[in-house]
This record gives sequence, structure tokens and C-alpha cells, in this order.
Amino acid sequence: MPMLTDLAKSLLQCTHNIQQDLRTLSLPPSDITAAVGNSVLPYGLFKKCRRGYIQKVVHQINHTYTNTCYDACAVMIRRLIETLIIEVFEAHKLDHKIKQSTGEFQYLESLINAAVNESVWNLGRNAKKAMERLKKLGDASAHNRRWNAHREYIDELKDDLRTVSHELIALAKMDN
Repeated sequence: MPMLTDLAKSLLQCTHNIQQDLRTLSLPPSDITAAVGNSVLPYGLFKKCRRGYIQKVVHQINHTYTNTCYDACAVMIRRLIETLIIEVFEAHKLDHKIKQSTGEFQYLESLINAAVNESVWNLGRNAKKAMERLKKLGDASAHNRRWNAHREYIDELKDDLRTVSHELIALAKMDN
């Protein structure tokens, strides 16, 4: 009988170890993986930018869209626009124009206004209009508790996002 008890204990321990291994193996990777498709933004547009953090945001935009997380997608789009605007000002050594007295960057509304009104470059008319629409969607998804984005909302703004991305990448000198 003592041999059977030892066997049972050993089997229980083995079962416990397998369960632990399965939990560990079923966790998603700790870093962002490349999106399977280019459902919102073509990754190739950002391949040359050599900014890993921007490339990861693009992957997240495409992942969240593909996995029907449309509010998350809209918020990541908002984040991308904000980041690209900051990159443009930094590339032109004008980042002091978009910082608060504390040294922190201004909020997106002020960043968009500064980018649109900056005389060093001339944003295209379509990009100027598109930035506000992209911000509006991202703001609603991030801050409106009774509102949820739908696939169609993202679909309507894909061309705007691509237009703004092309312009800001070129102005930030990240396209070479």
C-alpha cells in the first residue's frame, strides 16, 4: 500500500508540473509580434523609419483591427499621429516649440495645431484635415465611456491615416 501512495503522489506532482508548463506555454509573447497582414497600414511604409517603437505601434494598429479591438486600434492610431508629429519637430530641431514649460510635450490638439501652422514646412491640405478626424476618433475611443468604435469607423479613415503617415514620415526624414 505505501508503494501505491508514493505512485499517487508522484502522479499528482507530475500533473501539477504539466499544468504549470501549459500555463507558461499558453502566455502570449512578452514583446509585440509582426502583424499577419497590413489591414490598416502597410508595414512597408514604416520599414525604413528605423524606429522600433513606431514599427511596433504600426503592428499593434494592424493587430487590434484584425482582432476586432477597434477602440484599441483608434487609440493606437492617435498615438501614432502624436509620435510622428513629435518626430517631425525633433528632426527639424524645433521640439522646443511643442513643449510645455515643464519640458513635457503638449497634448495632441496643440501638437496638431503647431504642425499645421509651422512655417518651416507646408503640410498638404488633405493631411491637415485628416489629422483632426483621426484625433477625433482616437479621443472618442479613449475618453467616451458610452461609445465604442466599429470596423467601419476605422475603414473610413484608412486613407486619412495613410496620407498623414506619408507626409509626417517624409517631414521627419524617416523615409530614406
